[in-house]
Amino acid sequence: MGNNRRKNSTSFLVQGSILAMASLISRVIGLIYRIPLTAIIGDAGNNYYGTAFKIYNILLIISSYSLPLAVSKLVSANISQGRKRNVYRILKSALLFGAVSGTIAALVLYFGSEFITMTLMRTPLSIFAVKTLVPVLLIVALLGVMRGFFQGLGTMMPSAVSQIVEQIANAIVSVWAAYVLFAAGEKAGALLGDPKNYAAAYGAAGGTIGTGVGALVALLFSTFVLVVFLASFKRSMKKERRSQVDSYGSIMHLLIITIIPVLLSSTIYNCNTLIDEAVFKNIAYFQGYAESDYGAWNGIYSGKYQVLINVPLAIASSIAASSVPALTAAYASGKRGEAKRQISTATRFVMVIAFPCAVGMAVLASPILQLLFGDSSALAARMLMLGAPAIIVFSLSTLSNGLLQGMNRMKEPIKNAVIALILHLFVLVGLMLGADLNIFAVVIANMVFGLLMCILNARSMHRYSGYRQEIKKTFLVPAICSAGMGIVVWLIYKLFLYLLRSNTIATIFSILAGIVTYTLLLFALKGLTEQEILRFPKGRAVVSLAKRLHLLH
Repeated sequence: MGNNRRKNSTSFLVQGSILAMASLISRVIGLIYRIPLTAIIGDAGNNYYGTAFKIYNILLIISSYSLPLAVSKLVSANISQGRKRNVYRILKSALLFGAVSGTIAALVLYFGSEFITMTLMRTPLSIFAVKTLVPVLLIVALLGVMRGFFQGLGTMMPSAVSQIVEQIANAIVSVWAAYVLFAAGEKAGALLGDPKNYAAAYGAAGGTIGTGVGALVALLFSTFVLVVFLASFKRSMKKERRSQVDSYGSIMHLLIITIIPVLLSSTIYNCNTLIDEAVFKNIAYFQGYAESDYGAWNGIYSGKYQVLINVPLAIASSIAASSVPALTAAYASGKRGEAKRQISTATRFVMVIAFPCAVGMAVLASPILQLLFGDSSALAARMLMLGAPAIIVFSLSTLSNGLLQGMNRMKEPIKNAVIALILHLFVLVGLMLGADLNIFAVVIANMVFGLLMCILNARSMHRYSGYRQEIKKTFLVPAICSAGMGIVVWLIYKLFLYLLRSNTIATIFSILAGIVTYTLLLFALKGLTEQEILRFPKGRAVVSLAKRLHLLH
């Protein structure tokens, strides 16, 4: 019995870790290519690029963001019942749904782009980047269905590989296209009397072209894998001639009723960044700031702050995605104890990583910005130092959203996101009008949103599952270990900077020292037990090494 429990916990963590590693690699690739991209298009270009993506992301969420989760849930439920013929019907229905929803979203973006960019976002030149993203909405919708299908089967490898392939293609094409179009924008802008801004806008459009090419490459790869898989899958279907098969109409109905709650919660949860930008730019405009000023601030926020913050958030997103099928199966089987253990394990795993990332990002804010972007400005550093706790609150809120969805409590994230969205808007407007904090108001309000989601989701999980969050090992121990790590990191950075006069070497050595320090402190304070480590991927190897180093007894 105990072995089975451990196996179940380990299984979803291993699969989650595969996806988390792929997402982390993808985010790192995304971070790396943003360095030359930012060097080409500048903060102004990042403003156009970031605005375009916020608009695109909302339509993506509405049209197809919830498809992978919905398909994953339905496939997982039917596979556990041995209904392979039904699984195949789910796949075909989902592909049709994705094609229709993706096409509608693409048309809305194409015809609505001018109104959105000019009137709502007060960033007219972002229209070039927005329009290049139009066909991507259809591509990503189909890609999402395929990823959800394989995740529902319990394998994250196809999704993981396709993510990495997508980002590599995206990185190469984005930088090349941005370079080419930036030069073209300078020429076009010279004729129109504004070469600087047109060059940045065209360059941003080059970056979004890379997104489309990357998504297309990933779709082709996933299609190939799917075709190969279906060849053997269809053979096994023939053995199930007598099994019950749902009609396409009922499957489509199930898809829709599964998608709608996830869609609503995801839209509300993710639209806060778009709303924040719209509120920020409009208030800044009426306060008398020039577009070049609030555009540059937003460019730093979108192109540097958010890019860095989002890297560790990939782990939480992946663990959440992998938790949904496992939790759905546990609840469907009435195994509430197993479900609680999975919630606890996933939360511990995410917090053990989120806390040191947040502290490290705060302590090394300026060195990291200098290393990656050559940005030594106080504004960018203060933004990252202030907003680093967002890593913790958004890691936890992202995970808890997925956990509630896995518990089939689809309405809870919606309700909680609405409350958090409304309350955080009061904070944003108050800080901008009352304290004149400009872009820092956006950073603070965004963290407030994440924190409110954590609190509200925790209440919901307790209400519907009886799960009560353990505090000491999950939060206090990682926080104390991270604080100790932060002191060591700061001292090591200052020492190496003084001795070698090199920010690059000092930053790298301080990060390595931080990893070692945090690990030692975590073992010293018994932040992880041997049994808990064994549930993690490669847990046995970690335990063996720790015992050899006398970190575990």
